[in-house]
Parts: sequence; C-alpha cells; structure tokens
Amino acid sequence: MKAVREKLKKELAELEDELHHKLPKEIQKAREFGDLKENAEYKAAMEKQSVVSARIGQLMQRIDEVDSIDISKLPTDSVAYGSKVVLFDLDKEEEFEYKLVTSEESDPDQGLLSTSSPIGQSLMGKEEGDEIKVKTPRGWRNFEIADLETIHDQGD
Repeated sequence: MKAVREKLKKELAELEDELHHKLPKEIQKAREFGDLKENAEYKAAMEKQSVVSARIGQLMQRIDEVDSIDISKLPTDSVAYGSKVVLFDLDKEEEFEYKLVTSEESDPDQGLLSTSSPIGQSLMGKEEGDEIKVKTPRGWRNFEIADLETIHDQGD
C-alpha cells in the first residue's frame, strides 16, 4: 500500500506544481496574444487547467480510498485485495497465477491483476474450488480457483 500511496502522491505533487506555477504562466502568455475569443493558445491552456484540476481531485479521492483499506478487515478465506490465486482455465486446461492488486499496481504480464478488472471483479469474494465465468475482450472464459492464498496467509 505504501508504494501505491507514494506513486499517487508524486503524481499529485507534479500536477499541483503544474496547476499553480506552470499553467498560470502559460495562461498569462496566451492572454498577451490578444482577443481571447479567437485565441487558441488561451483556450488550450484553460482546457488543460480544467483537466489538471479534475485529475488532482481524482488523485486526492484515490489517496483517501487507498488510505482507508484496512488489511485486518480483509477476508481470510476468500479472494480480496492482496490474494494470490491460481486459476485453472476449464476450456484450455491451463493454469494462470495472479495476485490481486490496486489498479495503480496492475501489470497482467507480471501476474498482477487489478481488483477492478473483469477477472479481478469476478474473483472478489470467491473461495478455493469455486468456478467463475468471465466476459473478457476475447470472449467468455471459464475458470476454477485451483488455489487461494490470502494476504493474511502471505504475512504481507
């Protein structure tokens, strides 16, 4: 969790610097070009300011969400954040191992699956032995949870 929080705080600090220092200079420079109604530079700078402000709000909310995750309240017998799961693809007869992480940590190629991804969402609250059916971009897939290790089992 600490790494996620630091990543979010770093992006937040960069955006706040842009909002409070860089963008005001861009806006002032664009104003110097004259008529604001037909000033593309001014419109672009104002639009960028709006986007940066919105992203700052999203980051602050996400930091609050991350801070509110209480590991001690995560289930000990079903899939949740931090769980490692081995999925058996019932159609292809292949196994895949994933760790459920936040969207900021997600890297499916490295076995890090976001809890908000289609597969991640379908796994939440399930137990070892459960079967799940998931709609993926490549169509429906059927899995069985072959093995489950919660965050409590890992000692993280």
